[in-house]
Amino acid sequence: MIAAPDRTPLTRDFFDRPVLEVAPDLLGRVLVRDSEDGPIELRLTEVEAYAGEADPGSHAYRGRTPRNSVMFGPPGHVYVYFTYGMWHCMNLVCGPEGMAGAVLLRAGEVTAGAELARKRRLSARSDKELAKGPARLATALDVDRSLDGSDVCGEKADPFMVLTGTPPRPDQVSSGPRTGVAGEGGVHPWRFWTANDPTVSPYRAHTPRRRRT
Repeated sequence: MIAAPDRTPLTRDFFDRPVLEVAPDLLGRVLVRDSEDGPIELRLTEVEAYAGEADPGSHAYRGRTPRNSVMFGPPGHVYVYFTYGMWHCMNLVCGPEGMAGAVLLRAGEVTAGAELARKRRLSARSDKELAKGPARLATALDVDRSLDGSDVCGEKADPFMVLTGTPPRPDQVSSGPRTGVAGEGGVHPWRFWTANDPTVSPYRAHTPRRRRT
């Protein structure tokens, strides 16, 4: 018999570690999103680490701004950004307060609340695609900038909580370059995913955007 996932909430100490420790350790954890429409639970299957001011690929590379201030801590909070004028993406802040670090949630399996996620992700061809990619994940969970700074280590899922879940074995964790990151930041193998999981998004190297003529 397969044991049920551990539903113990992760504490702030879990997130108060270096980003490259936290990122792979988030695989298999269960993100709970509660809202007026009802709860959704998501088993995390793909993440990316961003190491703040030491990382050319990070939003915090050039220092603190009003947009990225949540990345500087305290750990255990949600950093949400808006990209390409269309999509939101969700990150979990980690590391000691004052040192920016965050883990981008790239993909996951909806394990509860799939009916609600389907209503938000009408273009998904199957439940495996509901949160297959960071923008899709945020859309399925109804995440936008209004949730920036939310605490995932509170006493209840209001609006988020992260449960212990069932982490994969070390031999089931793969790593490689981050998706779509340009230049020096694109070579770091800081993308982590559960091997052979159908909800993991496809890797795409950075492609320079063409200027309109």
